[in-house]
This record gives sequence, structure tokens and C-alpha cells, in this order.
Amino acid sequence: MTDAGIPFCGHLGFTPQSANALGGHRVQGRGDGGYDALLADAVALQEAGAFAVVLEMVVAPVAEKISAALDIPTIGIGAGAHTDGQVLVWLDAMGVGDWHPRFSRQFAAVGQAMTDGAASYVAAVKGGEFPAAEHSFDE
Repeated sequence: MTDAGIPFCGHLGFTPQSANALGGHRVQGRGDGGYDALLADAVALQEAGAFAVVLEMVVAPVAEKISAALDIPTIGIGAGAHTDGQVLVWLDAMGVGDWHPRFSRQFAAVGQAMTDGAASYVAAVKGGEFPAAEHSFDE
């Protein structure tokens, strides 16, 4: 990809698209060989030209060691405080949806506000209050 001029970011640890193959939402990097396997993959991504690596749901000490071993930045999502940067899925951070991972923190309750707003919209349409003349164009 980099030979074609396409930058890419690697992603290791828990990969949501592989949840079923992993047996669910499983923390990665535990047990014998957990660190070695993730480190080997991280180094391979770096050598392949990745500009960064996301470490998702990786035990914090393993993420810290991988971050120290690489020359490219690591971005943690549920991988502790010792990666080079942090990211959260905005739906989790803003409290939208029914499931929120343990590593996420909800900084707002936007989900409830969206639900309330949708209910108000439906009630206004059904009640004939919306759209009103001021929401229409005469010419």
C-alpha cells in the first residue's frame, strides 16, 4: 500500500469485525505468548509502512511495552494510559446506544437527548404542528 502512496494505520488487539471469531469482546495480550504475538504483528505493521498502530482492548502493560518498542505512534482504545494517543468511539463517549465497553467513559447522555428529540418530532408531525407555515416556502 505504501509503495502505491496509500498511507495506512494498523489495528491490533480486539478487532470488532472479528468479534465472533474471538468469542466475543475479549481483552487481548493476556497469557503466555500474548505480548510476543502482538509485538511481532506491531513490528510487521511498522516494517510494512504503517504510520501508526491502534491497540484496542490490549492489557495496559502489553500496550505500554509495544509503544516503547515501536518508532511509530500507538493509539490506545481500552489499552491503558501509556500509548502515544487515545481514541474512543464517539457513540460510546457520548452515551449513545445500549452497550458501552468497560474501557469507555460516557462524557454525555446524548443518546437520551436523541431519543427524546425523535419522540418530540414524531408527536409534532402526528399532531399536525410540524411543518407549519414558517417551515414552508411560499415562492
